Amino acid sequence: MLAVWAPLLLPFLAAPLARRLAESLAPRAAAWLLAGTAVVLAGGTLCSLGLLATAGLLQLPPVAALGHLSLPWLTTAAPDAPLAAAAAAPVLAALTALAVRTARRRRLDLRTARAALPALTPLTASPVDAADAAADADADQHPDMRPRSASMRRARAARWLRPGENPLTAVLSRPEDHPLTVLDDDRADAFALPGRLHRPGRPGEPGRIVVTSGMLRALSGPERSALLAHERAHLTARHHVFLAVAEHAAALHPALRPLREPLGYHLERWADEVAAARVGDRAVTARAVGRAALAANRSPWPARPRLVAAAHSGPVPRRVAALLQPRPAATPGTLLRAVALALAACLALTTGASLEATADLHHTVEAAQHEPGAER
Repeated sequence: MLAVWAPLLLPFLAAPLARRLAESLAPRAAAWLLAGTAVVLAGGTLCSLGLLATAGLLQLPPVAALGHLSLPWLTTAAPDAPLAAAAAAPVLAALTALAVRTARRRRLDLRTARAALPALTPLTASPVDAADAAADADADQHPDMRPRSASMRRARAARWLRPGENPLTAVLSRPEDHPLTVLDDDRADAFALPGRLHRPGRPGEPGRIVVTSGMLRALSGPERSALLAHERAHLTARHHVFLAVAEHAAALHPALRPLREPLGYHLERWADEVAAARVGDRAVTARAVGRAALAANRSPWPARPRLVAAAHSGPVPRRVAALLQPRPAATPGTLLRAVALALAACLALTTGASLEATADLHHTVEAAQHEPGAER
């Protein structure tokens, strides 16, 4: 059962290798690499802890009797199994509880964020018509008592999105796009809010692009197009799933915690590249990212859910500098190949050791069932 310990130790070597390799790859490939590494290493950790706990539980008399196992033979074959199980079982239970709590918190955060937004109108309505319809319905019950300047700001924010008056409407006019929600708020913010899947008794909901009027005023027309293309890229590629994977992996093994920050950066860079390709101008996209970050820092928005991606998050100066350079590509070299081979070896060893440890436990159970002292 020596193989069962390998998946618990290899993350300390594999995680730094993954971070180093990701720095040399294009953003999309880097994000997939970091997320895949986190999944494999976290899965190996869970498998090892489960096998260690199971091996010790098999030596309990009620479990041995239930499985028709020879308890004397198991005790002789694996005398240290109860001690290892005594350490692994509480850790496994704690990690499971932590994962469940993290998932519930993130789900509650997203549900709260969705509830704070106006309800979606029929899909045939344009984003501006949807916002106007919601405002008109609310005005029937609650007259607008705001100063005239606030109403004028709302009108200007909506006018920026009307067909024929701004090039970003061409980006939003396709029916497959995610709905756009414009909030009448002076604080500058824009983010991609994930949707939810359809379940029996509960309709699904598409992801939304949420932007405030304060953010719209802070950007020019082409920059707004780049900003919305960036947020749409987050939703289309389901970047919130990548962030969720990294967060749960970090909760399962301490060596995987350093992967979350670089993964978030590469996801933002992935969306930056998609936006730059969409608007056809890397400099405009860089200005949009920089100005959005400056505007958001001047008037911070309340804490958003951790799984919500925003164009102005992460190391903005580094992202802007990358956008002002030609489109990134992998730069193969001797060192990069060595790092890639070492990482591949770590992942292969993790997978192989998990499978071997599982097979060893299976063979142990079969042998214990055929020993003379097995319970019948």
